[in-house]
Amino acid sequence: MEQLGLSDTSFDLRYSVWAREALNEFPDCFTITDPCVPGHPIVFASNEFLKMVGYFREEVVGRNGRMFQGPETDRRSVMLIREAIREERAVHISLLNYRKHGTPFWMLFQMCPVFSKEDDRVIHFVAVQVPLSRRPRLSALRLRSECEDGVEVRDTLFRCCKREVCSDPILERGCASSVEPISSLDDHEDEMNEPCEANELEKTKASTAINNILSVLTHYSEYTGRLVCGKRCCPTGNAQPVSSLNISLGRIKQSFVLTDALLPDMPIAYASEAFLKLTGYARHEVLGRNCRFLSGTHTDPTTQFEIKECIRNQQACTVRILNYRKDRTSFWNFLHISPVRNALGKVAFFVGIQIDDRCKNDERHGLGPEMKQLSVVGAVKVAVRGLSMGASTS
Repeated sequence: MEQLGLSDTSFDLRYSVWAREALNEFPDCFTITDPCVPGHPIVFASNEFLKMVGYFREEVVGRNGRMFQGPETDRRSVMLIREAIREERAVHISLLNYRKHGTPFWMLFQMCPVFSKEDDRVIHFVAVQVPLSRRPRLSALRLRSECEDGVEVRDTLFRCCKREVCSDPILERGCASSVEPISSLDDHEDEMNEPCEANELEKTKASTAINNILSVLTHYSEYTGRLVCGKRCCPTGNAQPVSSLNISLGRIKQSFVLTDALLPDMPIAYASEAFLKLTGYARHEVLGRNCRFLSGTHTDPTTQFEIKECIRNQQACTVRILNYRKDRTSFWNFLHISPVRNALGKVAFFVGIQIDDRCKNDERHGLGPEMKQLSVVGAVKVAVRGLSMGASTS
């Protein structure tokens, strides 16, 4: 009860009394947690979330989100969430969780930090949970087709036939007469444990919910004078590296950006001073945007597709692409893009190094453009890996 009271206080001191009512108007499943309270407990749980998991509010508020994990919850996914919390950034991931009575379910877990406007400190984390609809597996569809066509197959076929085809009572009797009764419980459990990916509609639903929740928190924090915002440093940004990484990246003098591979649309999380000078944009005009804003009327779509495919396959690439500055003057960009992995081996960022093609061969002294790009990639990887290693041991 003491922890529950502390959690309520954490929420009520920051937002006005109307905030709870406004948040429960949303038809979304979400929780708000406080990393400043020991144990990082849940301080708010939406009505829809409580319905989804089958708990009462008093059973959830004041406890850590670990209570919803179970034997088949992927430990690696949990580590990625913990790392995002340590690095004070957003994350979205498919996760297997459990309801109160032990039934597992897949959900899209999307989380983002809430910052204090006064000192840029993380006050809360908002986590939206979107239940994922399971789609039939290809193998199951193939087996179903074979079963319907009367093809003679092994027990796995009959199991599929019993589960997938024989929903009609007449067909069920037909199947039952040709095979031995087989429990579908093991199959259902195996199917539930298989990874389930979110579709675009589910991803959009999660992102929309996050934005709506942050808007309410920002609005109702104005009534208490303890202002919060969902973005760090700029009103349009999504997330930025923590200060220690910012310092390391600031020592790199080449033009480059760091984009967040774990967020939808891969927004820019860091932009170097040289990049701002090259493109003519201010930092707040860049952070939180996808690099597509540098493209223009005559940018080659084939080159854009090549970049997109390399990113999708998590591969490095080097291209020559026509980009545009803020004043809409064009320049040929000798661009190198490379994935940057964290300490867990997962791609956390992509680094993009830009060199104005007119200056590419104007190197009388020092490193050539290719070596400059590789040196930036190496420096960024060392900085990101160092941050991840430090976080994992904290």
